[in-house]
Order: sequence, then C-alpha cells, then structure tokens
Amino acid sequence: MPDRPERITIAAAAVRLGKPEPTVRVWASRHHARKLLKLGKTAWYDWLDIATIARQLHRGEPVPATPEERDELRSSLSAAA
Repeated sequence: MPDRPERITIAAAAVRLGKPEPTVRVWASRHHARKLLKLGKTAWYDWLDIATIARQLHRGEPVPATPEERDELRSSLSAAA
C-alpha cells in the first residue's frame, strides 16, 4: 500500500469510474473495501482499493478477498508491466 493512500468517497469514486453510486457502494460493501476514515455519515475509502475491485469485476476476474490481497495483486501487475 502506498504511504499515503488517496482518500475518496463513494460518490467521487462513482464519478471517476463512470458507474452509478449505488453500484460502487455495493462493491465497497461486498468486497470489504479499505475504509480510511468515517466522519458522521461520510466514509472515505482507499481509491486504489476501489479501483482494483472495479478492474477485477470489469474483467470478469475474481476479486481478492482482502485489501491486502488486492495490494499484492496490484504489486504483481505493476511488476509484470
């Protein structure tokens, strides 16, 4: 994981991914996305974790079960590139 993960709300992630907000919210919940902060009703997630979940789903590939396993997947993909 990077030293300072980029914090993003579900709404902002949905815009960036071009997906409906409820869809991204379900992905984050179902795949236990790394939550970085919660103030009141607003939660901020690790952008790279959300993006990795979206990538795997888009490609029809399994989503690693934990944020740490998704970190390892990103590391292996960047090493292969």
